[in-house]
Amino acid sequence: MSWKKIDSRLVYENDWMQVLEDKVINPRGGRNDYGHIHFKNRAVAILPLDENNNTWLVGQDRYTLGEWSWELPMGGAPHDEDLLAAAKRELKEETGLTADCWTELMQLHLSNSITNELGVVFIAEELSAGRTAFDETEVLEVRKTPLMDAIAMVGSGEITDAMSVAALLRAALMNADSLR
Repeated sequence: MSWKKIDSRLVYENDWMQVLEDKVINPRGGRNDYGHIHFKNRAVAILPLDENNNTWLVGQDRYTLGEWSWELPMGGAPHDEDLLAAAKRELKEETGLTADCWTELMQLHLSNSITNELGVVFIAEELSAGRTAFDETEVLEVRKTPLMDAIAMVGSGEITDAMSVAALLRAALMNADSLR
């Protein structure tokens, strides 16, 4: 038996998400309330790589954590926006970079016990520098760093963002030659 939704109630909504509370029958036949978040966007992250195997990290104060966070460049892609177009937009906005070569690295579900959010990570190569265009809510620090140093930051706990951790560990598992 799988989950069965009996009823759903909208608890909260804004431009980015909906918080819902469902009345459900669980797989063992019991009745429960199940709170979950429906995101109105998909998450896109970018692992930019130059010819010397450097990448770019974005640092910012994350309100929900109450602390500074180093991450890959990333943002949201409305469901009617092409994921690659969103990745290109976010890379340009947050780092000023554009790329001529794009490869999808992975798809993942973020916190899948309480949300349906889909994350997609792209590798961006053949980079060109430009100007950033931060959103109104963003005060970012952009850091160019060797890929191996960014991977080491995952190991030391300096990078904790789930999409960044997953992408950097996937890159660590891949042969360095296949990243180019």
